Order: sequence, then C-alpha cells, then structure tokens
Amino acid sequence: MKDILIVDGYNVIGAWKELKALKKKELENARDMLIDKMAEYQAVTGWRVIIIFDAYLIPGKEIRTHKSRVEVIYTKKSEKADQKIEGLIKKMKNVKTRIHVATSDMAEQWAVFSQGALRMPSRELVEEIRTIDSQIKQAIIDTRPQTKGSKIPLDRTIREKLEKMRRGF
Repeated sequence: MKDILIVDGYNVIGAWKELKALKKKELENARDMLIDKMAEYQAVTGWRVIIIFDAYLIPGKEIRTHKSRVEVIYTKKSEKADQKIEGLIKKMKNVKTRIHVATSDMAEQWAVFSQGALRMPSRELVEEIRTIDSQIKQAIIDTRPQTKGSKIPLDRTIREKLEKMRRGF
C-alpha cells in the first residue's frame, strides 16, 4: 500500500514552537525549514509528502513546486489549504493508497476523516520528526570513525620520544 502525507503547512508551523517563532521574523525561512524536515521525513518513511500553504499569505495563482522530492503547493488567491487538501483526497483516494493529513484544525480533521483519510495532529507529526532527527543524529555518531588515540600501534617509549620532539625538547 502506498502512503501519502498531506501537510497543512502553516498549521504545522504554528504547532512547532521553533518554526512558529521563526515565522514571525522570516516566513520564507520557516517554510523552507518545514520543507527540509519533511524531506527527511519522506526519506526515512518512504511516504510521498505534499505540503499545502494557504494563499492568504502569498496572494496569486496556484503554484506547484518540488523541493528535495517534496511536493509543495501554494493555493490560489481565494482557496484555503483545507479546500485544497479535501480536493486532493478526492483525487488520490483509492484502495492502493492510504492518505494521512497533518493538521491541528479539528474541523478539517473530521472532514478528511469522513473522506477516508487518516488524521495526524500537527503536534504528533512534530514529535515524530523529532524522533527521526534523534535517529539520524545517532546513526551519524554510530558511523563516524572513532579517532581516539593513534591507529598505528606504538611502543610507550617511542610515543614519549615523539611527544618530546613535538614539544621541541
């Protein structure tokens, strides 16, 4: 079965303490950071990830882009993210696809659930991403070569002589 995660972008940013603070100063950086984190999520889970951003903060026509294999959709001027999410569910829902929607909007959670999608509260997604970050950091530590001591076995007296030479004695 194919899993798809549709993310209500500004809703998740609002539920993520660090991104919410960043959004107040640099909206574009907050969006980029969310996209980067969702790219990591996609790489670890293997799920297709689609992030929807409301047009109310970026007026104009609908824009679809890909960044790090994550699909990003900026809705058209009069369209809300909720409307776009519900439309995507109708288009993509079939017996071979399981759709998850990340949002903390309770009305939207019930709307997507009634269409057969699975709901994921924004805070739950944020916690899952933090867990993935920890796993990635641990994997880096585990694969990093250990640099304790010399890889060349030396006799203690030779090490002492080399150390004296290094210090200029």
